[in-house]
Amino acid sequence: MSATTHIAVLVGSLRAESVNRQVAEYLRDHAPEGVTLGVVEGLDGLPFYNEDLDAGSAPEAAEQVRGDVARADGLLIVTPEYNGTMPAVLNNAIDWLSRPYGQGAITGKPVAAIGVTPTPYGGVWSHEHALRSATIAGGVALEDVTVSQTSIDVDVLGTEEVIARLQGAVDAIVAFQPAPVAG
Repeated sequence: MSATTHIAVLVGSLRAESVNRQVAEYLRDHAPEGVTLGVVEGLDGLPFYNEDLDAGSAPEAAEQVRGDVARADGLLIVTPEYNGTMPAVLNNAIDWLSRPYGQGAITGKPVAAIGVTPTPYGGVWSHEHALRSATIAGGVALEDVTVSQTSIDVDVLGTEEVIARLQGAVDAIVAFQPAPVAG
């Protein structure tokens, strides 16, 4: 990784006052020295992935999202859980980022998933599904750093223990070392 580690952040909720967006912005605003986090905007403007739309030149919204992630050293997914899985907007973004096959914007990058949701499981399924999809898209899932938190009884951004766990995902992306290539 470069002297400054840049982490792209995909937020799975489009709601302006989303707790997950607040988490992403908090982590961006409190990034450790030598680390920048950029919340990738425009997921709501991505058309559903269709290879016909991607032939030749992709739609401008897709090129923007791809470029934001391609320029990053790692990817942090911050998402709630919708009906036991990741939100469609996040799945669609990963679909766009996975192309062209084998050369997508996620390829070789460390990926962690965190988030907050008012469900009994705290988003565990959403995070597992997002990591599986990102791995198939070429990313390297940092599965041991997934942070799932219910927001029912916890002030997420007012609890030092929760903030430390969320920050731990950022730290794991920064610390990522790719496996040596056998040769």
